[in-house]
Amino acid sequence: MTTSSSAARDAAARILQTEADAVRQLIDELDDHFDRAVELIANTQGSVIVSGIGKSGLVGQKISATFSSLGTPSHFMHPTEAMHGDVGRVQRNDVMLLLSHGGSTEEVLALAAVVRQDNITVISMTGNRESHLARISDCHLSIGNITEACTHNLAPTASTTAQLALGDALALAVSERRHFTADDYHRSHPGGNLGRQLMPLIDVMRLKVGENLPLLTPDQTIQQVLQITSGGGGRRTGAVLIVDQAGQLAGIFTDGDLAKLLVRDSADALVKPIGQVMTPNPKHLPDSALVRDAVQLVREMRLDEIPITNDQTKPIGMIDVQDLIALKVIEG
Repeated sequence: MTTSSSAARDAAARILQTEADAVRQLIDELDDHFDRAVELIANTQGSVIVSGIGKSGLVGQKISATFSSLGTPSHFMHPTEAMHGDVGRVQRNDVMLLLSHGGSTEEVLALAAVVRQDNITVISMTGNRESHLARISDCHLSIGNITEACTHNLAPTASTTAQLALGDALALAVSERRHFTADDYHRSHPGGNLGRQLMPLIDVMRLKVGENLPLLTPDQTIQQVLQITSGGGGRRTGAVLIVDQAGQLAGIFTDGDLAKLLVRDSADALVKPIGQVMTPNPKHLPDSALVRDAVQLVREMRLDEIPITNDQTKPIGMIDVQDLIALKVIEG
C-alpha cells in the first residue's frame, strides 16, 4: 500500500508540474496579438461567441461563462450545430473566439470561413502560430508547443489547462479595460448570497421609524425609555436611537449598554437621562446602502445594530444583526 500510494503521489506531482509549466510558459507567448484581442473584444457592441469541439469545446464553454460573469455578453456555439443553422445567431458586431489546439480542426475551420464571409472578427487560440486557423484569423493567441501531462502525450490535459488559463487572462483583461467593478459583478450574479448582498438595506429593514422603532430625546430617562420600548406588545428592539432637536441621529443605546449601566450604577440608573449614557455619533449607514455594506460594518466593528439615515442624517430605521443572519448573509 505504501509503495502504491507513493507511486500515485509521484505521478500526481509530475502531472501537476507539467500542467503548471504549461501555464507558466504562456507568459512568454504573450505578444501584441493579445493586446489587439483585448481591444477588439472591449470595443465590440455585440457578443463574444466562443466555439470549439471536443475538449477545446468544453474549455470554450467555461471561457464564455467567464466573459458573461465579467460583464461581456457571451455564449458558446458548437461548430457542427453552427453549420446547421446556429450560425444565423451571429450578428455583424459580434466577435468570434475559436479554440483548436492544432489549429486544423475541420469543423472549426469551416465555421471560421463562413463567418469571415460576413466580415465577423475572428480571434483564434491554438498551439500553432502557423496553422491554417491562425493564418485566417484577425488575431491569434498562442498557447505554444505543449507537452501533455498524459504519459503518452495524447490526452488533452496540459493544453486544455493552458487554454483555460489564457481564456481567463483574456476575459479578465477585457473586464479591466472596461473598468468592470465589484458592483457590476454583483449585478450579474443576482442569485444566492451575492444577490442578497446586493439588495438595498431599506428593502430588508425590519425596524422602521414610525412603525416599530421609536425615536427618543437625550433628556428622557432610562425608565421612560423602558416604558416606551416595552409598550405595544411587540418584540422589543435591541437598541434605541436618540435624536437631537433637529431630528438628526445623536446616539444609540443598546441592551448591552443597559446591562452594563445596571451593574455599574444600579442605585439611580433608571433616573439617568439617556443622553448621558448613550453612545454618541454612532456608526450608521445611508438609506442608499446595500446589505453588503451592513455585513462589512458588522464584521469590522462587531456591531449588533446599525442605524439607517436619510440624506439629512435623520434616522429612518435600523438593521439588526439578527436580520442579517435571517437573510443568510452572515453566520449566527
